[in-house]
Amino acid sequence: MELTDISRRFIVHWGEMGTNWGVNRSVAQIHALLFVHGRPLHAEEIADTLVLARSNVSNSLKELLNWRLIRVTQMLGDRRDYYETSSDVWELFRTIVRQRKEREFDPTVALLRDLSVDPALAQESPEMQDRLRSTLDFMQTLGSWSDEMLRLSPATLEKILRLGAQVQRFVRPADAPDAPAAAFPAMPTLPPMG
Repeated sequence: MELTDISRRFIVHWGEMGTNWGVNRSVAQIHALLFVHGRPLHAEEIADTLVLARSNVSNSLKELLNWRLIRVTQMLGDRRDYYETSSDVWELFRTIVRQRKEREFDPTVALLRDLSVDPALAQESPEMQDRLRSTLDFMQTLGSWSDEMLRLSPATLEKILRLGAQVQRFVRPADAPDAPAAAFPAMPTLPPMG
């Protein structure tokens, strides 16, 4: 398959961004190809189009399947597996956030919980104990917030994101409407969500 200049530029850039996000370049490029192409492709087509080794494509497809960013489909009269991704950017965004939270965020929260109840923590300095516990509180609050955001419909989530900086009008103290934010503001204590 011949790529248009626009498709090629998007795929190359998505691969570069993938490496910045800790994702293998080939994985990101394959996902980008499936996204911009908009129809299922088999592994040979992907390998030929992106000029990648078949083994690299196979490993990358497995990774994308593990991330739940693509799915396998079949074509009538063809025994090969075809791969497709969602064309809904909100669905992709939610999938990526869920997967990253499960793989990176949740294990850190679990470790912090374990450390916070470990009797050996009492042997650490009070400052270190406070830092560990405040990090746990922060991460639990952030995790609860992200779980709530992921439960929203894409339309509602989009409205919230579009509000952007306008939300600060409702949470900024009335006596400091134009005060700049501190470099390291104190985290307010929030009630648990859920």
